[in-house]
Amino acid sequence: MVCPACQADNKEAAKFCNACGTPLALQCASCGTGHRPGQKFCDECGSALAGTSAPASLHAPASDGAPVSERRLVSVLFADLVGFSTLAEHRDPEEVRELLSRYFDRCRTLIERYGGTVEKFIGDAVMAVWGTPVAREDDAERAVRAALALAQAVTALGEEVGMPELRVRGGRADG
Repeated sequence: MVCPACQADNKEAAKFCNACGTPLALQCASCGTGHRPGQKFCDECGSALAGTSAPASLHAPASDGAPVSERRLVSVLFADLVGFSTLAEHRDPEEVRELLSRYFDRCRTLIERYGGTVEKFIGDAVMAVWGTPVAREDDAERAVRAALALAQAVTALGEEVGMPELRVRGGRADG
């Protein structure tokens, strides 16, 4: 199976890319249920799957020609490094830049592994969302699991770089 993000070869039963961590399993965009290649509609919810189109009435514009807006429930994860400003002011700027690069790479990998999308990095903080563009029943749980995995990854990163005090704090909001 070829990864759609980085084009790396993966074994056929792989759920995530072995090179970049991108999810490889085919899933319904509406409910997250797995499906077979070539399947046109989801077995679970009946939604049209990627590469097929739903009936025109489902995505027709409003009578005035404007696109129909859609309200979605999303989960947002905010996470930042604990005491980072104090930690950074006593270190070489290149060392801080390298630390942040490694931290951001791990954040992106873990968030995407749990089905989220990184919205932005701000200083030492990351903001990620679940529920858009693909909504799943367990988006809130996925966000929490990503936060817990991120806490473990940052602790491990601290050990790797000789900063055993390095920690991350995070919070999830739904709306």
